[in-house]
Amino acid sequence: MNSLKEIIVLVLMIFMSASCSKSDSIEHTAPVFKSSTPENNAVDVNPSSVIEITFDEVISLATNHGITINNEAASVVADFTKLIFTIDLEYGTNYSIIIPKGAVINTFNVPLEEAVEISFTTEDAPVIDESAMLFVANMGVGWNLGNTLDTKSVDETAWGNPKATKELIDAVSNKGFKTLRVPVTWQYHMGSAPDYTIESEWLDRVEEVVNYGLDNGMYVIINIHHDEEWIVPTYDQVDVIKDQLNKVWTQIATRFKDYDEHLIFESLNEPRLIGSSAEWTGGTAEGRDCINQYHQVNVDAIRATGGNNALRYILISPYAASSAQVAIDGLELPSSSNLIVSVHNYFPYNFALATSNYVTKWGTESEKQAMDAELDRVYQKFITNGIAVVMGEWGSLNHNNTEDRVLHAQYFANGCISRGISPIWWDNGTADYFGIISRNDYSWTFPEIANTIVNETPTVE
Repeated sequence: MNSLKEIIVLVLMIFMSASCSKSDSIEHTAPVFKSSTPENNAVDVNPSSVIEITFDEVISLATNHGITINNEAASVVADFTKLIFTIDLEYGTNYSIIIPKGAVINTFNVPLEEAVEISFTTEDAPVIDESAMLFVANMGVGWNLGNTLDTKSVDETAWGNPKATKELIDAVSNKGFKTLRVPVTWQYHMGSAPDYTIESEWLDRVEEVVNYGLDNGMYVIINIHHDEEWIVPTYDQVDVIKDQLNKVWTQIATRFKDYDEHLIFESLNEPRLIGSSAEWTGGTAEGRDCINQYHQVNVDAIRATGGNNALRYILISPYAASSAQVAIDGLELPSSSNLIVSVHNYFPYNFALATSNYVTKWGTESEKQAMDAELDRVYQKFITNGIAVVMGEWGSLNHNNTEDRVLHAQYFANGCISRGISPIWWDNGTADYFGIISRNDYSWTFPEIANTIVNETPTVE
């Protein structure tokens, strides 16, 4: 037995000796470049891009590594298998990154054997449409004539509001609101295919209300509003809907083609697929694509009518007019000049729009920071790329919390104006919800909110 044990021990010793000898003979290789972001020779790189260079193993920086960007010492750190650079890229610039031989080492202290060179070019600076930015600045703050001409009925009083009057719009203008948005539903006032003829009486009534605002020197927006039943963003219906949109907008635009630039068209309101799981969260790729097609048809129809419509400003909204990232990223502006993006934002939802499980307080520093971040997403997506923006709808529900609503309105309106965005308050005519003026006697039911919107926003030069 002892002899057997001795044999086993001897075998193990021989095996371990062989293993150690084999390990000692391994030659560790140098780290190898694997990939980069941006890729080598990339063009039209966004200046906000992060620069990363990845190797095939964990690496660290050598002392006095000598890594440069455009012949200047680079600010760079090693993070696991990556080199991460910190640099403020500029538009329209060629960049060359050089990682010299030996600049990085692996965990076995083996240095990089071959230099790595990465080159790329950033995109050209966006062309800022100064005229559109100035136009939006002149629109100032606005007010929506909600739940009136946009009822889902032939009767504009169907949702409880009286007929809109000149006295009402005069009061809104006298308060200091410079823009009047007039949502309009058309489907209860048009005939069937193939012509989809709009009732002349309805066009007359829309024009009458438009003139209430224009007579006060206001900017006035009209649109296609609560027509979601027939404006369905799916491929199986896209051609039929594009035909109807073309004929409807041709009629609207023809009626108003001689009005000056104070009249603004809004292609669609909150185009979306009703009842879908992504109805309010940015939709699907199919839905966003269909809506982009609808906007192009609408713009083409408007421009084709000539007159002042050839250059009239037109508002274009993302899917559901949402400012969600997927929605604004999916928006493709039509081929045309004089376009302005319109988004809607009731932020934060649990304060501004929720009817259950809502909160009534708003205004902490963290809440203000969240509001800034929300508005900054829109600003960064559009305005920094030269595209003007209107906040077509915003506001807060009444939960007997006027003081907090005033603070919220002040911060939101100021935030929009300071970023070059025209904020247009959603007023549905009901004080229990978003109404801030009585549609009956034209008194301000929430003068504090109206005053803070029109009086306490900074001036944009």
